[in-house]
Amino acid sequence: MELQEGKEKFIQAWGSLGTAWGINRTMAQIHALLLVSTEPISTEEIMEQLKVSRGNVNMNVRALIDWGIVSKEHKIGERKEYFLADKDVWAVARQITRERRKREIEPMLKVLEELKGVEGKDVETEEFQKTVKDIDDFASKVDGIFDKFIKSDEHWFYKSVINLIK
Repeated sequence: MELQEGKEKFIQAWGSLGTAWGINRTMAQIHALLLVSTEPISTEEIMEQLKVSRGNVNMNVRALIDWGIVSKEHKIGERKEYFLADKDVWAVARQITRERRKREIEPMLKVLEELKGVEGKDVETEEFQKTVKDIDDFASKVDGIFDKFIKSDEHWFYKSVINLIK
């Protein structure tokens, strides 16, 4: 397989996986393209290589910047913006975990905390309270795992995974 064919296959696969991770295909493909690019690339180059519109590129690049896994760069003497992806896979995984925690886990924990205030002594209320408590316990454990992962280094993580497998 030639390099260009390998890059295209990677971009397509990353795009397909992105939908399983809860992001749109184009966003994942742009991220993949930036990951395999040796130099920062412009909006126009992304549009050309992925055959997508300027608006689609702009919207998705901004989202990737918001996630903290892509950054903007300017070249001296040029008005175009160029973009590059953080290629440290460990740092990207921790950043994505940090963002997912902020966007998904923390709001859920906040709602669950409010729901603990539901009062009543009937069977239905007690069942509701038990369900909320069980979900809160689980979400709190997931939050703790996310926190440890975000603060960890690569060696601690692999050592922990190996210990779980044993």
